Amino acid sequence: MTSLLRLCVYVILALLAFAANSVLCRLALNNGLIDPAQFTTWRLFSGAVTLVLLSAIHCLKHRHSGLKTIWLEGSWLSAFALFIYALGFSYAYVTLETGIGALILFGAVQLTLILLAVWAGQKLVWLEWLGLAIAFAGFVYLVLPTLSSPSLLGFVLMTLAGVAWGVYTWRGKISAKPLFATTSNFVRTIPILLVALVAIHFNTAQAASPQLDGIMLAIASGAIMSGIGYAIWYAALPYLSASMAAVLQLLVPIIATLGGVIFANESITLHLVIATLSVLGGVLLVILARKRPPKNA
Repeated sequence: MTSLLRLCVYVILALLAFAANSVLCRLALNNGLIDPAQFTTWRLFSGAVTLVLLSAIHCLKHRHSGLKTIWLEGSWLSAFALFIYALGFSYAYVTLETGIGALILFGAVQLTLILLAVWAGQKLVWLEWLGLAIAFAGFVYLVLPTLSSPSLLGFVLMTLAGVAWGVYTWRGKISAKPLFATTSNFVRTIPILLVALVAIHFNTAQAASPQLDGIMLAIASGAIMSGIGYAIWYAALPYLSASMAAVLQLLVPIIATLGGVIFANESITLHLVIATLSVLGGVLLVILARKRPPKNA
């Protein structure tokens, strides 16, 4: 498999995982099967367990890595960003409608990545700016019918989640061993999670016991879509520009919507076609703006 083909496969798999994550989160939280704190707990813990097992298998197979190597690939900054994203996303999801939540989240992600790129001295050419604008306009058009006035708390939480995910994505661009880095980051979230859960417990009423379906959805979200999906995303990030990483994530709502067409017998509307073409056109412009090919994987 060539480097470019491998990169395309990684990106597609990661975006599919992101879209599936949104669906799982919606099913668990919107149906009241589990509360946001418990969902985040099961999500991060199951992701950590899965990644530890995968890293252990990798170490046994190659016999050149140890626990110290795995641990040092991650960082507390990345772990904290991952935790803020996961917890903020879960709590915001129960106070915001899907459309406005997606708009706030991906708007914050795009802005964060672009600001970090500018801060790092990277210059975006005019074609990249145009592509980002067209793709974002298509994304806004997609969610426009479901927009409503957001709650202030939901807006703040989803904005924090978007900024945190932007930081976590940016940190992935310097990852040399994506599986080990993702494993270390997930494991580092556990003590942060425990402290947060204690604080939440003493400041809220007694939480209802989660239903088994809610726990299973959280585990699927954490073990597969988050743990493995984020490791794949980290494998792709070193070969993507900040603008490319930002604009590609606007495809996630498109993928989720198309999934509804394929698996839920939802209809293909002119609105969906226009939004999809706009986002894809913006992505294409950003790709064309990157004249240099990605470095060899």
